[in-house]
Amino acid sequence: MKSLKEKQSFIHLGHVKYLYFMIVMFLYCLIICANLFLIVVICLNRSLHEPMYIFLCSLFVNELYGSSGLFPFLLLQILSDIHTVFAPFCFLQVFCVYSYGNIEFFNLTVMSYDSYLAICCPLQYNTRMTSNKVVMLIALIWLLTFLANVCILCLIVPLQLCGNFINNVYCDNHSIVKLACYDTTVNNIYGLILTTFSVFGPLTLIFYTYVGILRVCFSGSKQTRQKAVSTCTPHIVSLLNFSFGASFEILQSRFNMDSVPNMLRIFLSLYFLTFPPLFNPVMYGLKLSKIRVACKSLT
Repeated sequence: MKSLKEKQSFIHLGHVKYLYFMIVMFLYCLIICANLFLIVVICLNRSLHEPMYIFLCSLFVNELYGSSGLFPFLLLQILSDIHTVFAPFCFLQVFCVYSYGNIEFFNLTVMSYDSYLAICCPLQYNTRMTSNKVVMLIALIWLLTFLANVCILCLIVPLQLCGNFINNVYCDNHSIVKLACYDTTVNNIYGLILTTFSVFGPLTLIFYTYVGILRVCFSGSKQTRQKAVSTCTPHIVSLLNFSFGASFEILQSRFNMDSVPNMLRIFLSLYFLTFPPLFNPVMYGLKLSKIRVACKSLT
């Protein structure tokens, strides 16, 4: 298994590959700088040591983690003429990409719950969202996600593969499973269970929290509505942005997408690993006044 290579589909760029390399490198550096800057701002500014900003800090750490699971591999693939990756690195990328997606969704879920408590139960907020509970929620998100994705690795690493062509610009679980020489029912069932749990579970809780927030907005004062809008708008935009990219990736891994133009398929495959890490720190940095003020004080 150590000598196995996974061949990836990639457009042959010729001499233009150096231009693409510079563009992708610039995007990666931008993602690192933007997310790292806001992590430092939140950590150094005591006024931002509140649940919402700590959850945001966890989100930004995950943006760094997810983009680092993609961009170094992608940069090597752009410069390479062969477009292959050793199996251990392929499995590592599967782990990083999938755990990034799970953590992103669960993090956005606890952020919606935090907004729900702040808007719908303001008098009980400090007792129900304590520092210990915040730490526990973040630890659970990361730990349970890592354990779930270790199980994925335990199922795909022993597989005997009868092919080496992956029709994607990075390694994904379903593409590897499809190359297996024997029945992979267990892998498919576990993948569907994990996808259902990590998508529909969070969506159900997010839907419940926003129903409660809307109910309070319609019956509350103008000040309550303004607070809800300022708090929830960045979160809703982040959720829709990530959900769009993740939905396409799930559909692409399960269905035949040959009718989609290759360049568009590559763009949409990279969307959920590129745009949220780039978009979220910019949006939260501009939209949330406390972060904006803290950023100005450091510059």
